[in-house]
Amino acid sequence: MKVRAVTVFAAIDPARVAASLRNAGTLAEGVRQALEHNGLEVQTVRLALPPVDTVGTGVGGAARLHDLALALDTESPTAGFGFVSVGTIDTVTLPDGAWQPLLEAAPTLVGATKQVAITATVGTRTNAGAGTIAVGACRMSGDVVTAIARTGNDGFGNLRFAAIANVAPHVPFFPAAFHDRQPSAAFGLALECADVVESAFAGAATLEHARTRLVDGLSATVNRVAGVARGIAAAHPEARFAGVDFSPAPFPAPGSSIGNAFEALGLPAFGGPGTTFVASFLTECLHEVARRTEMVGQTAAGSFRPTGFSGLMMPVLEDATLAVRAAEGHLSVERLLLASTVCGLGLDTVPLPGDIDGATLGSVILDMATLAVRLDKPLTARLFPVPGKRAGDRVSWDFPYFAPSVAIPIHGLPASGAIASATRHHMRIA
Repeated sequence: MKVRAVTVFAAIDPARVAASLRNAGTLAEGVRQALEHNGLEVQTVRLALPPVDTVGTGVGGAARLHDLALALDTESPTAGFGFVSVGTIDTVTLPDGAWQPLLEAAPTLVGATKQVAITATVGTRTNAGAGTIAVGACRMSGDVVTAIARTGNDGFGNLRFAAIANVAPHVPFFPAAFHDRQPSAAFGLALECADVVESAFAGAATLEHARTRLVDGLSATVNRVAGVARGIAAAHPEARFAGVDFSPAPFPAPGSSIGNAFEALGLPAFGGPGTTFVASFLTECLHEVARRTEMVGQTAAGSFRPTGFSGLMMPVLEDATLAVRAAEGHLSVERLLLASTVCGLGLDTVPLPGDIDGATLGSVILDMATLAVRLDKPLTARLFPVPGKRAGDRVSWDFPYFAPSVAIPIHGLPASGAIASATRHHMRIA
């Protein structure tokens, strides 16, 4: 297990970018040092800002956002941050004239920077009986993905853009991270703990045996990290401890694969029949871990609450086994969406043919948002069309978090008629 990211959530004064970054960087460095002092390896340190409309909306807001992004890209490495999220564009509650120029500017922003991320919120569950999907923003997000893919480096810029739905503030995983608009800063921890799942499932004689091993092992891991984080929070009263996201994020190296964990239970190949069952089983285990860690938090000094997704992740390019199963034809966008009905995150780092059109991608994003709102869970879509690649062609990047795979085909045609002209859909859930 490693700490994938220490993520600081804070507002940045556009007039004092360097000074604001230094303040946030001091907090981040204190958290990192404390974790490493306690034997916990930290891979990255990141910063997430409040929603984009805090900078401004409309055409002028897009220009101010661009200037802020350039300043953050220049100054943030000095403060120790590897990636910075300028926040999320709220396409659900803002009027169209406010969010559209911001989303239109996203490809230019990503292309002009190296480490700045941005997202678009395209769906929100408002209460038990209602939710809203920004259908028009789903379509535009598909166009944004295709535009970013053309900015160079084989579409790698889409690492820093995602459409998100029903995602709350303070998710420490990128690019979904954003601050909650409060004056005080916060920090959260994202774990890379697919190795804990793989070890628990390997050699398990029964499903109950696998469940016990995983819940015991991961609960101990999370409580250890949370205990260290509570001590850090006590030493930094100026910041809030947002929590630990214990989603079992994988890494493309031996021993850290969700795909291997699935197959250790007897699944012939990740993506084939039975995948949704194992996804549901693993999600049950993670829910039990959440209950155990909440109970410990109520009785220990300080408080603890799981944050972010704290659920099953299936990032195709970040998991060597998933990348191989995609190349073998076992994985499809439809299969990943089906599994998302019983787990979390949605569609992440999915390699796609370069000739796919924005309208089709918009329909995929619309399906993701529908599941998030209907099922009341946080989901995202981070899609990677690769220019010049057709379905089945090999794809790879010089990036340690990605494994080589192939462009996964998408079967279907873009939506038309009433769907293609809709702007918002107010979902009746109850």
